[in-house]
Amino acid sequence: MADKTSKKLRNMLMYQIFVRDFSEEGTFKAVEKELSRIKELGTDIIWFMPIHPIGKIKRKGTLGSPYAISDYRAINPEFGTLEDFKSVVDEIHRLKMKCIIDVVYNHTSPDSVLSVEHPEWFYHKQDGSFGNRVGDWSDIIDLDYNNKELWDYQIETLKMWAEIVDGFRCDVAPLIPIEFWEKARAEVEIIRPECIWLSESVHPGFITYMRSRGLTALSDSEIYRAFDISYEYDCYDYFRAYVEGRGSLENYALEINRQEYIYPDNYVKLRFLENHDQTRAAFLIPDEKALRNYTAFMFFQKGMALVYAGQENGVEHLPSLFDKDVVDWNSGTASLSGLIRTLVDIKKNSIFTDSSYEVKAVSESFLTATHTKDGSKALGIFSLKGESAYIPVSFKDGIYTNLIDQNRVEIFRGGIQSKGEPIIIIT
Repeated sequence: MADKTSKKLRNMLMYQIFVRDFSEEGTFKAVEKELSRIKELGTDIIWFMPIHPIGKIKRKGTLGSPYAISDYRAINPEFGTLEDFKSVVDEIHRLKMKCIIDVVYNHTSPDSVLSVEHPEWFYHKQDGSFGNRVGDWSDIIDLDYNNKELWDYQIETLKMWAEIVDGFRCDVAPLIPIEFWEKARAEVEIIRPECIWLSESVHPGFITYMRSRGLTALSDSEIYRAFDISYEYDCYDYFRAYVEGRGSLENYALEINRQEYIYPDNYVKLRFLENHDQTRAAFLIPDEKALRNYTAFMFFQKGMALVYAGQENGVEHLPSLFDKDVVDWNSGTASLSGLIRTLVDIKKNSIFTDSSYEVKAVSESFLTATHTKDGSKALGIFSLKGESAYIPVSFKDGIYTNLIDQNRVEIFRGGIQSKGEPIIIIT
């Protein structure tokens, strides 16, 4: 595990923004106007998806993917200027939040600055032309980290941005040698102590596929050598299988519990219901009561919580990465802002910082979860189909307060009556 990773990251909320689709204007200045609202949600860290210029050759859609970057050291002019970006970061800091930016170091656009100035730093096909290792990523070409000069350039770029921002979300980080990330972390630490490192770790099936082709594909355990936080794609497929009726709740719970013994003691997972690559939660889970339970469970889990802009309003449409596709803030089916603010307050409790964590599937509709530390215990009861039921729990009998809605709940003879709303109790 990265030696300096703080378990306090588990108490935090990260808020994800794609500047182009966040507003009609699609600019940093438009984001800046909304920062107070985002702060009031309980946000600790704002993650900007790539802020750099997008290549023009082989673009997907009309505007291109922000992950097909043409210049790592410049600002996408459609978002504003470097001064505009510094201004929004200054306001983030004034509001006592932190800011991280996307780092897309596996590949560039085919017409990138580096492809012109340093073609030798790229992967080449047998005919000598540029290429990529994943066929459907047709708008990018892969970098080749066998070139140590590339390491120096990329790390210098990180150090440049570390003068402004507080950390990095690293796109498909497992496809790049862990030794690069370790060196980058060490050098950036000099510029930005306590820099935050988030890895988009990848699905297990993708790891085995890449390894079968003799290519670099790091497991989450390896990623934690350099990163503070990793995605929860190690168990996400089990979550989707359950939601879609293809898998059991018990299998999902088992995969979550496995994290407690296969990762270092201070592992931090990024817990999410949605992100820019995954279906919106409100679309996937149309029942509002069930959605509140899933949201509460996400915050209750051991790890950092993620909200993708629009999720707090129950927006169902996932914005396109390739065209202008503004979040319709008035289209949401569920107002979750108040619930999220309450859950953020609950998550600040120190028991969520450092605990023994366990999840149980009581039935195919209910999860219970517990955090235990030094005689204190947090109990969560989540009705994932919004159903009412009597639920057995391992908790002392008595009258308690549900911290989500402040209603009294009773545990009697080892059981509790759920009326379909999420319950969190801490003693």
